[in-house]
Formats: sequence, C-alpha cells, structure tokens
Amino acid sequence: MKACCERCETKLCASKVSIFAALNNEELFEIVKMTGHRNYHKGETIFLEDTEAKTLYLVNEGKIKIYKYTKDGKEQILHILSEGDFFGELNLFKTGKYSFNAEAIAPTKLCTLTKEKMRELILAKPEIGLKILEVVGERLAKVETLVQNLATNDVEARIAYLLLDLKERYGRKLSDGTEIKLPLTREEMSNYTGIARETMSRKLKKFEEEGILKLVGIKKIIITDEEKLEDYL
Repeated sequence: MKACCERCETKLCASKVSIFAALNNEELFEIVKMTGHRNYHKGETIFLEDTEAKTLYLVNEGKIKIYKYTKDGKEQILHILSEGDFFGELNLFKTGKYSFNAEAIAPTKLCTLTKEKMRELILAKPEIGLKILEVVGERLAKVETLVQNLATNDVEARIAYLLLDLKERYGRKLSDGTEIKLPLTREEMSNYTGIARETMSRKLKKFEEEGILKLVGIKKIIITDEEKLEDYL
C-alpha cells in the first residue's frame, strides 16, 4: 500500500460515489479535502476481519473483493466492488471490528474518510445517511440471496446467478450478446459459488456447448442466450 499522488484529489473521487450524488461541486471539494488517498496492488490486503473498524473506503479506481472464511477454511466471496462503490459503512455509528476481509483484485485507488469525518458529514447532510442505509439494505438483500442460493440451489443455478449478476454490473452489449470482462479469476468464481474450480470450468464449458455463452480466454465471457441462462435459476 502507498499514498496516491496528488492528482487523485483533482478527480473528485467523491463525485463517483452514490451517497454523495446530491452534493454540489463546492461541497464535493470540501469532502475531498477530508479524504486520505491510498494505492493498492492486485492481491494486496486492505484490512482483515476483526481489525478495528474506523474508516469508510471509497473506490476511486480498481476492484475489491469482500470475503469471509467458512468454518472449514474456504474463502467465501460476499461482494465485488468497483469504481463508485464504498465499504466499511457498517461500523460508522458504533465502535467495533470489521466482520469481513477486503482485498484488491486489481490495481486500486481508494479514498478514505474517518468515522469522525463521516459523522460530521451525516449530521450536516442527513441525505447521505439515508443513502448509506439504502445501499446497506441492497447489500444485505444480496447476501441473503447468495446464502439462499448456496443452501438450496444446484451448482448450475449458482453459476447462472453469478453470471447474470456480473452481466448487470460489468456487461457491455455486442451484436452477438453481452460481453463481460471478468473481474474474478476462475478460482474466485468458484469461491463465490461454493464449488470446486474444476466443476466451474466444466459447467462453463457445458453452457458454451449449449449455446448459452462463449468463453473468450479466461478474462471474458459473452452471454449469447440470456433467457436460457435465466432458465437455470
């Protein structure tokens, strides 16, 4: 980890984050003055579970995986976050520790706000607090769906859910389907869905043979038949 260059401050990283959407440029500049700036290399840990939680992180560039370890020591990915997302919000209003791990899965620039600064902002602009609650609710609903999928759905349904989620966040329309530039490795996709890596590779190949998608190396997937993929849910 290292401090970002000063150019980060001119990019108004706060303007990318939904919780500050209602603020004008002058107010955004005031927030930027409060923020710290950090760079992380791919694979670098941002924080570990059970460390003291005292910071809100804003993703300026890059991608982050939020994950926990299961009782048998396997990694379970909960969220993939990218530019404009934030994390660390659950401990803004109380003293506590992080209940998950955070790691950069691409070269990443983060802006940071201390708990004290965020409290000041929320008192001055209550709509920020309301927006945080809205995002927290969305994330809790997503985790609930993930838990339900892991508990009740078969392997192919879990993979279909992951692919459709990635399509919504990272998909780009092409003439022959929707291209996804994968933010996850095959190993991480396996960890997200709770299956073995070999099973993930085999099922993706099966989907390709069924005309649901095209595999373009290990970094891209083109979904060619979304309806058929949804049938697996």
